[in-house]
Amino acid sequence: MAQHFLLSKAAKTLSLAQVFRLSDLEAETMFRNIRWVDTNGTPVCPSCGSVEAYECRRPNGALRFRCKGCKKDFTVTSGTLFASHKLPLRGYLAAIAVFCNEVKGKSALALSRDLGLSYKSAFVLLHKLREAMAEEMKGRVVGGEGKTAEVDGGYFGGYIKPANKKEDRRDRRLARNQNGKRKVVVIVRERGGMSVPAVFGSESAAASFIRSRIAKGTTVHADEAASWDNLHERFEMKRINHQEAYSLDGACTNQAEEYFSRLRRAETGIHHHIAGAYLLRYAQESSWREDNRRQSNGEQVSRLAALAMKRGKSVDFTGYWQRHCV
Repeated sequence: MAQHFLLSKAAKTLSLAQVFRLSDLEAETMFRNIRWVDTNGTPVCPSCGSVEAYECRRPNGALRFRCKGCKKDFTVTSGTLFASHKLPLRGYLAAIAVFCNEVKGKSALALSRDLGLSYKSAFVLLHKLREAMAEEMKGRVVGGEGKTAEVDGGYFGGYIKPANKKEDRRDRRLARNQNGKRKVVVIVRERGGMSVPAVFGSESAAASFIRSRIAKGTTVHADEAASWDNLHERFEMKRINHQEAYSLDGACTNQAEEYFSRLRRAETGIHHHIAGAYLLRYAQESSWREDNRRQSNGEQVSRLAALAMKRGKSVDFTGYWQRHCV
C-alpha cells in the first residue's frame, strides 16, 4: 500500500524547531526576500517606489528603512497584513508554520497558548492569514474545454436548540421554524485543479456565481437538487442522485464532498462554530488547504507568507477589537 503524502518525508520540510532557532537577522532576511523577491531582498519604498533606501533601526533594534528619495521611514511589513506589528518577525513565521501544519485548521485559543499571545491577537492574526489565502481566489475561473468541474452546497449555522419537552418540539427543517441565520457554502471544484467557494442564503442564489466561475466547455457534475437545473442552459451536465448511489454512470460529486468533509471536520473538531459573518473566510481557508494538500509544509508557509506580504492592510481586521469594544 502506497504511503500517504502527509506521512512522507517530502511533506515535512519545515519544523517549528527550525523557525525558533532563527536569529533576528535570519528572520529579517527571510521576510525581506519574501517581500521584495524581484530585487533579491533589496528594500523598495512603498511610498515612491525608490530602491534607494538605507537601514535606520529603531532605538530598540527593530529593523526600519529610510528612503533617500521621499525621506519616509518604512519597515519590511509596511502596507501589508502585518503592518504595525507588535510581535517579532520570528513570531509571525512561527504562527504561519503552526497554522499550515494543522491539516483541518487551527483555533485561536490553541494558537494563543502555543505562542503566548492574547486570544484577541491570535484571533485577528488567524483571520488575517485567511484573508491572505483568499487573495489567490479573486477572479479565479476553473475548468475549460474538455475539463470537468463539480458543484455542491452545504448548509452551516442557524442552529436551533430543540425544546425540552417533546410536545413543544417543532420540525426544524421547515422554514417557519428556522431563525434565518442558516447559510449555504457553495463550492465549485475542478477535478485535478483549483476550487472556488462562496456563501449564499440558498443554493438557487448561486447560479450566476457558478456561471461566472466555470469556463465554457466544462462538463459540470452536480447532484439532483433543483437548484442546479438552470445550469443545463450553459454547460453539459451530469447529475447523480445520492439516494441511489454516490457514483453512477460516470457522474459523481465526490471531490466536492471531500471539500465539505474537511470543512465540517474543522467546524466539529477545531472551531465548533464557523457560521455568521466569517463563514466565507473559513470556507476559503478549507478551499486553500484542499488545493495545496500535496505541497510540503515548508512550501505552504512560504506561499502563505508571500500572500500576506503582497496583500495590503486588512480592511476587516485592522483595529478590529477597537471597533468592537463596548
